[in-house]
Amino acid sequence: MANQNQTDNSEITLLMISSRPEHQSLFFLLFLSIYLLTLLGNFLIVLLIRLDNHLLQAPMYFFLSHLSLADIIFVSTTTPKILINLMSQTQTITFSECLTQMYFFLTSGNTDNFLLACMAYDRYVAVCHPLRYVTVMSHKCCLFLVFGSWIVSGLHSLLYTLLISRLSFCTSMEIPYLFCDVYPLLEFSCSNTWHIKFLAQTEGVVDLLGPLAVIIISYALIFSTIMKIPSTVGKCKAVSTCGSHLAVVILFYSTISCLYFQPPSLYSAQKGTFISLLYAMVIPMLNPFIYTQLRKRKTIKENVYFLTSSFASW
Repeated sequence: MANQNQTDNSEITLLMISSRPEHQSLFFLLFLSIYLLTLLGNFLIVLLIRLDNHLLQAPMYFFLSHLSLADIIFVSTTTPKILINLMSQTQTITFSECLTQMYFFLTSGNTDNFLLACMAYDRYVAVCHPLRYVTVMSHKCCLFLVFGSWIVSGLHSLLYTLLISRLSFCTSMEIPYLFCDVYPLLEFSCSNTWHIKFLAQTEGVVDLLGPLAVIIISYALIFSTIMKIPSTVGKCKAVSTCGSHLAVVILFYSTISCLYFQPPSLYSAQKGTFISLLYAMVIPMLNPFIYTQLRKRKTIKENVYFLTSSFASW
C-alpha cells in the first residue's frame, strides 16, 4: 500500500518539444490555434447534424457526428496538458493524471477505430447492396454499432488502466512521448508486466487490426463492385461516395502504424514527437475539412451546411 501511494503521488516527466523558451512560445501559439480549429470544426459538424433530423437519420452522417465527438475528446485529452506544460515551461504530469489521460486517450482513439470500420461497412452496403441499404442500415442497427463502439472501447481502456494502476515504479519516469500511453509506462515498471504485454500483443492487436480487417474487406468488395459498373460516370459516382472516408482511414492507420508498429531500433525521439503530434493533434483537425469538402449537392440547404463546415474547419 505504501508503494502504491508513493506511485500515485509521483510525477512523470514527458518529452519536451524544445528546450528554448522562444520556441516554446511559438509552439504554444501553433498548438493553441490547431486545438481551437479542431474544436470549432468538430463542434460545428456535431451541431449541424444534430439540428437537422434528415441528416441525423442518414447513417453516414450519424456515424460522422460520433466520430467528431470522439475527436473532440481525443484532442482534449492530450492538447490542454501540452499547452499547460509549454506555458509553464514544465514537463511533468502526476501518475493519477497520467492514468486518466491514458484512459480517455485510448477510449476516444479506439472509438475512432471502430467508427471508421462502421462507416466502411455503411459504404459497402450503399455501393454493393443499394436496394437493401435502408433495411440493413436501419437506425436501430446504427445505434447498436455506435454504442457498441463506445462501450467496447471504454471497457478495453478501463482494463489496461486498472492493470497499470496496480504496477510499482521503482525509478523516475521520463516518457519519450508528449502524452501518456501503455507501452512507455510498462517500460518503467519494476513489477512483472508480462501479462499486460501478452494481453496487448493478443487482445490489443485484435482490437486494433479487427476493424482494419473490416475496412479492407469492405473496400475490396466495393472496388470489385465498382469495376463491374459499365459506365465511367457510374464508377466515378460510386468512388466519390467513399473518397472522404478512405482519405481519413489512410491518415489514421498510417500514423498508428508508424507510432506503434515500427521496430524499436528505428525509433527516435524527434521522429516519435512528429508522429505523435500528427496522430494526436493534426489528424483530428483535418477530419472536419476532409469530410465537409464542398461537393455538388442537390439542394441549397446541403451546400450551406457543407460551406459553413468547411469554412469553420479552416
